[in-house]
Amino acid sequence: MFGFAGGCSDDHGLGDGLPSRRAVLGAASVLGLGVFDLVDNVAMAEIESGSPGPAGPRVHTRREWGARKPRKATKILKRVPDRIIVHHTATPNTRDYSLAHAYRLSRDIQRFHMRSRKWNDTGQQLTISRGGHVMEGRDGSLAAILSGRHVLGAQALHHNDHTIGIENEGNYMRAPVPGSLWTSLVTVCAWLCAEYRLDPNRAIVGHRDYGKTSCPGDVLYARLPELRRAVAMYLSDGGPKPKPRPEPPVPDVPEPEIMEEPMITPSSDLDVPDDLPPMRRPPS
Repeated sequence: MFGFAGGCSDDHGLGDGLPSRRAVLGAASVLGLGVFDLVDNVAMAEIESGSPGPAGPRVHTRREWGARKPRKATKILKRVPDRIIVHHTATPNTRDYSLAHAYRLSRDIQRFHMRSRKWNDTGQQLTISRGGHVMEGRDGSLAAILSGRHVLGAQALHHNDHTIGIENEGNYMRAPVPGSLWTSLVTVCAWLCAEYRLDPNRAIVGHRDYGKTSCPGDVLYARLPELRRAVAMYLSDGGPKPKPRPEPPVPDVPEPEIMEEPMITPSSDLDVPDDLPPMRRPPS
């Protein structure tokens, strides 16, 4: 089980008798080795074995989903984020829960951000598909999380330096959250709280808490108190693992018209060149 805040141990061991990840990284820093190269190798070894940490999520790397190289090097901050921002993509609620679809989703988001927004890379640090598949977002995000640092993203205007963003595929203004996505969201938030020593009751927030937006949708936003409780239970010693709720039937009504741009086009003042004209909204 995880622990958070003051109760979280430094020992995220790779196995009995082996040094912890943080001990290895500290030694690498003292010896002048490439810390993030080492983290990438450690992360890949853990991921390929099935998990990047004890009871942590299976995070599919950029290499796995076929990411393009960013336009320029990612900025790594020597600090931890203090908030986990929950988003929704405001895209159609697909019933394709396959891994292939999840990979395509990540490529589509990156393509839009880089081609249409002219950003350096995809904006968010992590993405969860409706099938519950977890993908690395912005370049270097997984390595930064595992080393207790923070990749500067583009997912929360004026707050990118201290927040980490999770994109959840779908539109949750009215539609229910799939059980597979919900379970992964609980696990990912617990993992982040453990790695960064955050209290879920303070750290987990919605995008609308930091900007004028309806993101992450009324339904998902209303479940954030439940998410905080589920993560806290998951982090507590002996707490049960999160169980997916039965997914209620989707009502046969059209989705409401969203007046905001989808969250695959998050606002940011960090990556957009000053000489770009403002984007126009499509005609309603």
